[in-house]
Amino acid sequence: MKRRLLNVVQALRPVKTKFPLIRVGGKNDGGYLVPDDLSGVVACFSPGVDVTASFEKDLLSRGIWSHLADASVDSAPDDLKVLSFEKKFLGVVNDDEYMTLEYWVRNKDAGTGDLILQMDIEGAEYQTIIATPMDILRRFRVIVVEVHNVEAWFNNPIAWETMQDFFCKMLADFHVVHLHPNNNCPFIDADGFLMPTVFEMTLLRKDRAIPEGFCDTFPHPLDQPNVLDKPDRPLPEGWYK
Repeated sequence: MKRRLLNVVQALRPVKTKFPLIRVGGKNDGGYLVPDDLSGVVACFSPGVDVTASFEKDLLSRGIWSHLADASVDSAPDDLKVLSFEKKFLGVVNDDEYMTLEYWVRNKDAGTGDLILQMDIEGAEYQTIIATPMDILRRFRVIVVEVHNVEAWFNNPIAWETMQDFFCKMLADFHVVHLHPNNNCPFIDADGFLMPTVFEMTLLRKDRAIPEGFCDTFPHPLDQPNVLDKPDRPLPEGWYK
């Protein structure tokens, strides 16, 4: 197991590119580090709606409007102007409660320009991405996704296979450029290897930049704890050394 886990972690090792990382959104939960390559991005798709939406507000200040979706709330935050809001969850079917990422993007007439995806959907990210055709994923120049339920990888063979399919699909066309553990969630010891159970991952489409070595400083100077009442948990050294 440890060797298989190391293979996964090594594949996720963040790389440096010509684009420095910038922080988009608030100082704590809801803010994310992304490459400074947003010029020309025409829209953001943001499933999982927070009460503050600081990420989407920051993008709007840069001229990037957002499509939002979440079945657990009735609307986008009142103080945020959006292109659209769908009262649905993302998933693998299209019905009264769920829609696929493919359906959402195709039916919002997103034009031909690049998009950004910011996804925090409490574990549904795995099947959502696996079910998404590559031509839709390639529409996104930048993807920010919160990866959940890492503890399930080690006690559920189906979860392990699903995780592998998820990362294999993402890494086919994207570089990992940043990782940050969510300090509101515990770490686990997996056969002597320290694992955050939830972490943020930022990806940049491979045609945008050639890797210039690996990132070796964590936390990044712009990283912030997700919650203020708990100490921040930096990415364990085994993830980048």
